[in-house]
Amino acid sequence: MKPISIDELMGLAAYEKARDQFRQEIIEYKKHRRLAVGERVSLLFEDRKTVLFQIQEMLRAEKITDLDKIKEEVDVYNGLIPGADELSATLLIEIEDQSQIRADLLKFLGIDEAVYLKIGDKHTIQATFEEGYSKEDKISAVQYVRFCFTPEARDAFIRGEEDIRVSINHPNYKVEAKISEEIRKSLVRDLTE
Repeated sequence: MKPISIDELMGLAAYEKARDQFRQEIIEYKKHRRLAVGERVSLLFEDRKTVLFQIQEMLRAEKITDLDKIKEEVDVYNGLIPGADELSATLLIEIEDQSQIRADLLKFLGIDEAVYLKIGDKHTIQATFEEGYSKEDKISAVQYVRFCFTPEARDAFIRGEEDIRVSINHPNYKVEAKISEEIRKSLVRDLTE
C-alpha cells in the first residue's frame, strides 16, 4: 500500500473547514475495520484513509505548520500503513477503572506473544508487535501490530471460504472473535492494493 505523501494533506485552515464531514466519514468507515476481541481488546485495522485522518488530527491538535515537522509526522504515521501481504492494526486494551490503570494493564503483560489471526484450521498468523510499547514491568494500552501473510494464507483470506478469527491466548485473557464478512471485504483491499 502506498504511503501518505505531504501533497495529500490539507492545510490547517482547509482541514478545519472539512473536518466535521471527514470525521463523520471516518467514523462510518472505521465501523467496517474495527473488531472487538472480547470485552477488553479491540483492533482497528489501519490503511491509508485511517492514517491520513490520524495525521490530519495530529497536525490540527499540535498546530503543526512547519514543513520539516509535518514530514516527521507523516514518516511516523506511515509506519502504520500495511506493507505487501500484511494487515496492520492498532490494538487497544480497554481500561475499565481509570484508578487501576497500571494494575489493569499489568495483567496483559505478554499479550505480544498471544495474538493470532486464524484462517480456518490451516493458517495461523502470529501478530508481530511494534517494539517499545511493552517491557517486562510495563505495557501500553495502545499497541501496533502486523499480521504478515504467506502467499497461501493471503489467498485463503481473500477467498473467504473459511472462518477467519482473531484469537488471544493469554493466561489472563483467552478469547476469540470472528471477523465478519463486512470487515473481511474491507481488509481484502489492504491485501490487494
